[in-house]
Amino acid sequence: FVIAADLGIDKVVVHRLNAAKAELSGPASFFTVKPGSGPRHLAFHPGGRFAYLINELASTITVLAWNGASATLTELQTMSTLPAGFAGESTTAEIAVHPSGRFVYGSNRGHDSIAVFAIEASNGTLTPVEHVPSGGSSPRSFAIDPSGEWLIAANRTSDNAVLFRIDRNTGRLTPAGDTVQVGSPVCVLFVPAGN
Repeated sequence: FVIAADLGIDKVVVHRLNAAKAELSGPASFFTVKPGSGPRHLAFHPGGRFAYLINELASTITVLAWNGASATLTELQTMSTLPAGFAGESTTAEIAVHPSGRFVYGSNRGHDSIAVFAIEASNGTLTPVEHVPSGGSSPRSFAIDPSGEWLIAANRTSDNAVLFRIDRNTGRLTPAGDTVQVGSPVCVLFVPAGN
């Protein structure tokens, strides 16, 4: 399957993939979010049973159960990426699941933070852990290194990338003190060693 978040139609579209022919067919199914939510990115849990959808305009994360047999996504939970009481303007951008499968991270542009959530292993639902300042303005992208020890946040409008250490037991982020100035960073990727 190939799964695409479509902000314009407030849907997640599931297509069937014929890998041998490099062809898509379908759509096989749709998951529809609340109107105006603006689904932006989707990240799967390493176990494959759950997916986490970040909604740009609503500043929410929707927890989804994935059924590969029927090619369907079913909502389990939707919660805010913003702290209680925040009343300013903010939109979300990036989402990632920690390699351990224990935590989810999402970025808030406006609140300028990385939201951290713990994953309930039995049902995939989320519990808020903390909101950490991204170290700049408008964290459009971030990535977790393959070891799960580091997170790099790219703050587009402040022209910097900031390094955070990840606590493997709690998921909490601590600024590592390393900041790199770079013009309008919008994507962070880790390249495998030897490439």
